[in-house]
Amino acid sequence: MNEIEPASDALGAGERLADVEQRIGQAAEAAGRPRDGVKLVAVGKTFGAEAIEPLIQAGQRRFGENRIQEAQAKWPELRAKYPDLELHLIGPLQSNKVTDAVALFDVIETVDREKIARAIAQESVRTGKPLRLFIQINTGEEPQKSGVAPQETQAFVALCRDELDLPVVGLMCIPPLDEEPALHFALLAKLAKQAGLDGLSMGMSADFETAIAFGATHVRIGTALFGPRR
Repeated sequence: MNEIEPASDALGAGERLADVEQRIGQAAEAAGRPRDGVKLVAVGKTFGAEAIEPLIQAGQRRFGENRIQEAQAKWPELRAKYPDLELHLIGPLQSNKVTDAVALFDVIETVDREKIARAIAQESVRTGKPLRLFIQINTGEEPQKSGVAPQETQAFVALCRDELDLPVVGLMCIPPLDEEPALHFALLAKLAKQAGLDGLSMGMSADFETAIAFGATHVRIGTALFGPRR
């Protein structure tokens, strides 16, 4: 696990949040969309609680984490202090971590295979905890990256939603670094429409305005809020 970063420029957290919110609003307006149709997920990966808390104090309530172990180290205390927070898992989920993920997170954005889907279904029934799920699509079909192949999307959505009765609210993607992200955002939007899903988690610090133009309902932003990671 990466070392958790200490607080960085805490006094600027409110200004950085305001700037990102303004850019989201401008992008939504340019796309002819309502501002409240785009939700900001602040990605705290590698940053400690002392870097995250100024954003909470500035009004941010929705956060994303990539690693369960790292999230367990900082979020229980923050959530006890700020009980209205919403936490998204946006990194890979292994089957032996499903119990921990369901206990800690409100939204899991990286459902990508049947074994994980069945484990989440079982744990959700056992705990009775309400969850929302996104299915991760490997839009670039990259062998090293997690996600359902685009051509298998509809069958996997049907498995999760119809057979397992999982609360699937949308699709998520991470475009290849060396390709035009708009092509992948357009593909994800098309797949979601075919599946009858409204949620689109796509877009990060470098391309979230493009993602909003293609219908993103959730943008996952870290660097623009926290600064560069080591």
